[in-house]
Amino acid sequence: MVADQEQAELRLQLARLRQEHTDFDAAINAMETTGCDRLQIQRMKKKKLFIKDRLQDLEDQVIPDWSA
Repeated sequence: MVADQEQAELRLQLARLRQEHTDFDAAINAMETTGCDRLQIQRMKKKKLFIKDRLQDLEDQVIPDWSA
């Protein structure tokens, strides 16, 4: 079981990553709207996907899988 302080730190990190994911989403939408370079947009999408994967890893640590 994760200690309370560790749990709080993980939740804070989750909040930051969620905000970063939202920011990337907004930036990508703006880039697509203004017709930015497709390669640059692809790079941003890869970074956003990396953040999403990291979010999932952290959520798995914070929210235990009771079915396991």
